[in-house]
Amino acid sequence: MTVIAIVGANWGDEGKGKMTDVLAAQSSYVVRFQGGSNAGHTIINQYGKFSLHMLPSGVFYPSVTNIIGPGTALDTEVLVKELQALADRGVPQPKLYVSERAQIVLSIHRLFDELEEERLGSQGFGSTKRGIAPFYADKYAKLGIQVADLFDPARLEKRLEQLLASKNVLLEHLYKKAPIQVSELMTQLQKEAAQLAPYVANTTEILQEAYAKGETILLEGQLGALRDPDHGIYPYSTSSSTLAGYAPVGAGLPAAAITNVIAVTKAYSSCVGAGPFVSELEGPVADELRTRGGDAGEFGATTGRPRRMGWFDAVATRYGCLMQGATEVVLTNLDVLGYLNEIPVCVAYELENGEITDKFPATNKLNTAKPIITYLSGWNCDLSHITNFDELPEQAKSYVDFIETSIGIRISTVSVGPRRDQVIHRTLK
Repeated sequence: MTVIAIVGANWGDEGKGKMTDVLAAQSSYVVRFQGGSNAGHTIINQYGKFSLHMLPSGVFYPSVTNIIGPGTALDTEVLVKELQALADRGVPQPKLYVSERAQIVLSIHRLFDELEEERLGSQGFGSTKRGIAPFYADKYAKLGIQVADLFDPARLEKRLEQLLASKNVLLEHLYKKAPIQVSELMTQLQKEAAQLAPYVANTTEILQEAYAKGETILLEGQLGALRDPDHGIYPYSTSSSTLAGYAPVGAGLPAAAITNVIAVTKAYSSCVGAGPFVSELEGPVADELRTRGGDAGEFGATTGRPRRMGWFDAVATRYGCLMQGATEVVLTNLDVLGYLNEIPVCVAYELENGEITDKFPATNKLNTAKPIITYLSGWNCDLSHITNFDELPEQAKSYVDFIETSIGIRISTVSVGPRRDQVIHRTLK
């Protein structure tokens, strides 16, 4: 039985979309198990370049069954637009199921997200304004709307009345906005019900049967360990668990189902959004790394915001791999560093009291931590054409070995470009 979780070791933006796309070729199912449209996975293939925010990254393979699990924040508007975008660009209709237990991101969630970020001003959390925090707040306050509710008008109307009772008080008295009528949301959600109807299924039953048959299931995580609300840089986190431990819950599988946890990390650091970022660079050094990074520069796939840039952070990545329970690591974007004569790596933090630590502390200590940097030799050449690890320059191999030793988890795969075929698999020694 093969159930693989592919997750981020850092702040998100590690390259999980590409690696999910690569691994999907050998999978029967690809499952989104948490998060919503607030982060994108960039994929480059024979059809072109795509940024998927709601669809699982297996949609380019006709043989793969793609599932949006009960743990996700389902944004129907984004889902429909992405499906249409695939069709417009010649991608065959993907095999897709949406869990009847998944909950819906409502227009009022997006509205509250925008209003609250506006109210907080400079004290905001760097929200993508996709409604995620208000959505999860309602979910755990038991006010959420499940996909199944869309097909039961009487129940849906009652649920919306409960939801809007408190929301309208806030709209009128905190945000000074007009209240929302139940009828407005009913009309909108009836349209969404019609759009979703062809895809709705008992996905838990589908996955449980696939698991029992031993079929390969790939669980696709969103964002990274450091954005987890319990173990990350809270409150600069997302609102759902980004850890592999949550994957079977959000997908609908047994807790012991996962056989392999692949943690993805870049050969340098990047993140979108607010919060402490110890190895962060500023000025021209950051600009150059940002320009050279990714497949067309380091900019958020969802927001388009310039990503914050830093050198590889061994402290944060080791902690991220630990929290993910990583069994192996994929190191992406190694090719990007080919312009450097020497490559800085953050190996420890200096805390405000002068203490030097290689442990990842809580947010209150991160805010004033300073990076302790060591320098490795650069390789000053292009790696994008190399397909065998032994063919890499010695300095590049040494860099990978240094990171592997620093994080304590085997690096099984190295990516040297954005395309599917720019992947180097390392053999066990």
